[in-house]
Amino acid sequence: MKAQEYPQPVLELIAALKRMPGVGSRGAERLALWFLQQGRAEARQLAASLVTAADSVATCPECGFFSNAGETCTACADAGRDSRLLCVVEQPTDVLPIERSGSFRGLYHCLGGKISPLDGVMPEDLAVDKLLQRVADRPGCEVILAVGSDVEGEATALYLAEQLTSLDCRVSRIAQGMPAGAGLGHADAVTLMRAIEGRRNL
Repeated sequence: MKAQEYPQPVLELIAALKRMPGVGSRGAERLALWFLQQGRAEARQLAASLVTAADSVATCPECGFFSNAGETCTACADAGRDSRLLCVVEQPTDVLPIERSGSFRGLYHCLGGKISPLDGVMPEDLAVDKLLQRVADRPGCEVILAVGSDVEGEATALYLAEQLTSLDCRVSRIAQGMPAGAGLGHADAVTLMRAIEGRRNL
């Protein structure tokens, strides 16, 4: 006798959900069943939201954060921001923890990762050239390196500091209020605020 199993579309939905970060087999199954039990309207609304986000969200042409396609992000479009302060982060997702700390009112630059030769990520794979151009366009600015404190983050910070030495800028690094080996997404607002305020020159 053949064992009972979910229909193929349900299995495909579970497999798709399982590809999401932090979602295992059981979690993916629970999510899939929840969507199906909510009715078709709920599932279609989620599908429409995903399609809309995929079609209309892009990266800001200035800093690399999320924005509406063809537009700059709200920070880059804000004339009240201090354009002589550039905070360099690894990923766009690192911007919001700093924003929510309320300790920074400058502009951002998202590298798109960190130098990691073991993973095949080299400086040319990151938005380093764009950063150097933005700094060159702002003589006398300060560049705050807010990359992670793990080995790859430290290597990235040292590489960027070396590249920036020939430009007219001050280079600083966020203070070690961050736990070693952790990314910005794991820190609370107070830790981030102290790290920004306690940054040091390189």
